[in-house]
Amino acid sequence: MHQALKRGPSFPPAVIVRPAGLRKRWLAVGAFAVLVALVAGVSLGPVSLPPGSVAIELLNLLPGVRLDSGLTEREIAIVTELRLPRVVLGLLVGGLLALAGGAYQGVFRNPLADPYLLGVAAGAGLAVTVVLTLGVGSGGALSGLPVTIPLAAFVGSLGAVTMTYLLGAAGGRSRSPATLILAGVAVSAFLSAGQTYLLQRHAESIQAVYSWLLGRLATAGWQDVRLVLPYFLVTSLVVLLHRRELDVLSVGDDEAGSLGLHPQRSRYLLIAAASLGTAAAVSASGLIGFVGIIVPHTVRLLAGSSYRVILPLSLLFGGAFLALTDVVARTVAAPQEIPIGVVTALLGGPFFVLVLRTARRVLT
Repeated sequence: MHQALKRGPSFPPAVIVRPAGLRKRWLAVGAFAVLVALVAGVSLGPVSLPPGSVAIELLNLLPGVRLDSGLTEREIAIVTELRLPRVVLGLLVGGLLALAGGAYQGVFRNPLADPYLLGVAAGAGLAVTVVLTLGVGSGGALSGLPVTIPLAAFVGSLGAVTMTYLLGAAGGRSRSPATLILAGVAVSAFLSAGQTYLLQRHAESIQAVYSWLLGRLATAGWQDVRLVLPYFLVTSLVVLLHRRELDVLSVGDDEAGSLGLHPQRSRYLLIAAASLGTAAAVSASGLIGFVGIIVPHTVRLLAGSSYRVILPLSLLFGGAFLALTDVVARTVAAPQEIPIGVVTALLGGPFFVLVLRTARRVLT
């Protein structure tokens, strides 16, 4: 009887499943948001270009399409060689951060879990600080971003996640998501202490380090896009193929096991894929906060609680959100640029106030 009562509430896969028409409509809205962000990101800047002409020029990039956009050769070069790589990088990084945030939220059963939860930010920050303070690569210059800095950020991020996993697994077979979170907090504190020590000993590098930590999408061409794209494809494929398992995990490990799922294996596969994507995003853009919280949580409020809906929409809306945020960062104080991490933080504060007010209304 008790077992039957226990299984009763887990029944509502019917509540979780959304009508097919609703999902298609939201996917269409997400795709439209990506297109708007693409055209807006390429059109707006120090040299404003007509959005219609930009859209035609983007269509010209498709095989077999040749239309007259009315743009000069110089303007076409601005579109294809300067702005388009930056916007595409923003779409990839934003999509990765939002997708990783949604996956972490499902794995840890916490709608406010963050892609940096397991020490990714601290590991990347320490590694980049080491590169810049010890003068590895191009003397720490951030213009053009020497190859050693993205590589250091990537290795540092994955190293931190590995440390978190090993520390969380030290408790034996009884390890839980809560144990992994606590391990991530411990690893982050340890690595952040090392970063603080290095900055104290090399005060002349503080500005360079913080310029990277605050996040940016500045790119000299398609190189960063080519570096991030393989990780984007791998992470998206693995997470989206396993998104149904997150709905099963949400009812608890015992119930998930009775339905034929291996909870630990699924959990760590999703964590590994999300961490890989986050590390790739961080290596290309620095630390951009709140994207992995704002986007999945907003999708959850608007489109439903099923991860079959949350994850694909987070991928689309996350890319559009970051690309549009980058437009704000480079135009609101032109000709100067505001670090994009500052803009996302300014948006994240009011968002949490809204979430708290909404939660209070629901509870009362």
